[in-house]
Amino acid sequence: MKLKVITVILGSAGALTACGPAPTPQQQQARQHEIACLGGTLGGALIGGAIGNQFGGGSGKDILTAAGAVAGGVSGQRYAC
Repeated sequence: MKLKVITVILGSAGALTACGPAPTPQQQQARQHEIACLGGTLGGALIGGAIGNQFGGGSGKDILTAAGAVAGGVSGQRYAC
């Protein structure tokens, strides 16, 4: 029953979105730029976290993983944006 309700809600939201005005070329370009920036940031954070996870031990491993994710996210954002 809950699955049916969720399906109806998501279907209705999709139908309402399709009825909205068509985005202008400038809006499409801005959206693509935002997606590229987000993708670069997330990709860099994932790669940086994976590399940072290879070093250290115990709580130091957690710290290096977080530091690698932050550094990778910053680098990915610089590259993609």
